[in-house]
Amino acid sequence: MMTSSPFPAIRSVPGLSTAQRAAILDDLFEPCVPLHTLSVSLLAEKTFDSYDDLISSIGVQLTDLAKSTSTSDSKWLESILAAHPRLGQTSIESSQSRAEQAQLNTDADASDPSLADLNALYEQTFPGLRYIVFVDGRSRSTIMDDMQERIKRGDPVAERNAAIKAMCAIAADRARKAGV
Repeated sequence: MMTSSPFPAIRSVPGLSTAQRAAILDDLFEPCVPLHTLSVSLLAEKTFDSYDDLISSIGVQLTDLAKSTSTSDSKWLESILAAHPRLGQTSIESSQSRAEQAQLNTDADASDPSLADLNALYEQTFPGLRYIVFVDGRSRSTIMDDMQERIKRGDPVAERNAAIKAMCAIAADRARKAGV
């Protein structure tokens, strides 16, 4: 493990304090109390082989919420997904998200609809959801095309699953960049 990493050795995670385990979730995903409520205890109860294993286990928890027919589980999942900032949002608290989205503002075409307009249309199409995608160096136009396709598809179940997959891909990328 790199000494500059914000992440402790994976085998030490179960022995960490609740606050330290919550901080790991914040650094991998986004600061989110509902995610803490869902997953902090998992990090104490299970020993993981890698951060990818930890992220996959969180993905299973999120997928279980997505599959649930309970309204409260749906609201819980939506509150976790809403922790991710909207694409193109001007005030992003997470420095990681700000850096990950930085190139979206560098190749804007004046003829493109704004990301704010697409976010609004997405959230109108999928009440309670936020568009989440692993940007991964893709251009603004590519991301906007993806958003428009997903709006056109109009499938809320697929959107929940896509958001969970994207959250886990973003978390895995953050762990990889941190050298863990």
